[in-house]
Amino acid sequence: MATELGVTPSHGVPPISLSHNVASVAEVDAVLAQAREAGAGIEHPAAHQPWGGYSGYFSDPDGFHWEVAFNPTWAVDSTGHVTV
Repeated sequence: MATELGVTPSHGVPPISLSHNVASVAEVDAVLAQAREAGAGIEHPAAHQPWGGYSGYFSDPDGFHWEVAFNPTWAVDSTGHVTV
């Protein structure tokens, strides 16, 4: 992305994290496995969270942290659209 924007890549931790919401606990595990197989660093393995969901984190090659989360109170349809 830095090349596309014409900026110099930084090596610090980006100031935001991103979230990818999925429809099940199994999908969280599958997405994290795909990320690991693609070379991403698993920053926090998936686990049941105090807020009632299930999530884990990986970092992409640019250093962004991605949360992969299942929230049992949200609906995620087949296109990935989330309804809160």
